[in-house]
Amino acid sequence: MQISVTPESFRLKEAFTISRGSRTEARVLTVRVASGGATGRGECVPYARYDETLDSVTAQIGALPPSPSRAALQELLPPGAARNAVDCALWDLEAKEARTRVWDLAGLPAPGPEITAFTLSLDTPENMRAAAARNAHRPLLKIKLGTDADMPRLEAVRAGAPKARIIVDANEGWTAEVYADLAPHLVRLGVALVEQPLPAGQDDMLAEIARPLPVCADESCHDRASLPALKGKYDLVNIKLDKTGGLTEALALKQQALAEGYGIMVGCMVGSSLAMAPAVLLAQGAAVTDLDGPLLLAEDRPEPLCFDEAGVHAPAAALWG
Repeated sequence: MQISVTPESFRLKEAFTISRGSRTEARVLTVRVASGGATGRGECVPYARYDETLDSVTAQIGALPPSPSRAALQELLPPGAARNAVDCALWDLEAKEARTRVWDLAGLPAPGPEITAFTLSLDTPENMRAAAARNAHRPLLKIKLGTDADMPRLEAVRAGAPKARIIVDANEGWTAEVYADLAPHLVRLGVALVEQPLPAGQDDMLAEIARPLPVCADESCHDRASLPALKGKYDLVNIKLDKTGGLTEALALKQQALAEGYGIMVGCMVGSSLAMAPAVLLAQGAAVTDLDGPLLLAEDRPEPLCFDEAGVHAPAAALWG
């Protein structure tokens, strides 16, 4: 088995901004695992929030022993981008070698389309209203917030898209006091969900203050080991392959989270269709799907995922799985 890692960059249609910063391109790592004439692929997005860089993740993958199995991989690498890309590449390789689809290997039903959120990045209220109006036809909009001046932005987006379902992502940008002040207005404006309002590790107050609308853990939830600390604070968990370390752990986390009473959101970093493809399997039946990464790109992979009025569709075998 040969494992190779290639850095790649995909231009965005426009600058993408959250409370932690801005970007104009998606910088990813593509992993290829070749064996016996077949090649499996996976993609990850190293994330500075978790102290990951292109170089550090490449080094993690390069230090793997020859020919790791998927089961062994779960112990060889921690949850994160490196394990994600290799795990997904191994799934793809297994499917190609077996001449079947990944969902058959995993014992899952064939995936159908899932309506996905479309993200509006952090901007001035005027620009966010205009972006909301341009995308008001979409059934689900996700708003990036997390500043001390978010009310005008909220009002602007609702004015621009009066009929859309809206979810809000604060990216750890609020304090408990700010969130408590904003929560009634989120309800008034018809916000369906708030994602990670408080910083991970500083979210105990969520168990003590009123939660008038569902709260979803993102940065506070990585894998199954995260679940005990979420009890009483969150209603849903956002499962991202780059946090769980691949589809293998993501499927296990989804099963355990559902068993413990959490709703499921399936999210993504800003990456190409190759990164989203495994997550489409994971998103089946999720309360919220947020796999809009390719919609933010000016360029994508060959054989990209299909997005239409029904949602995001399962990948073609030529892309993944």
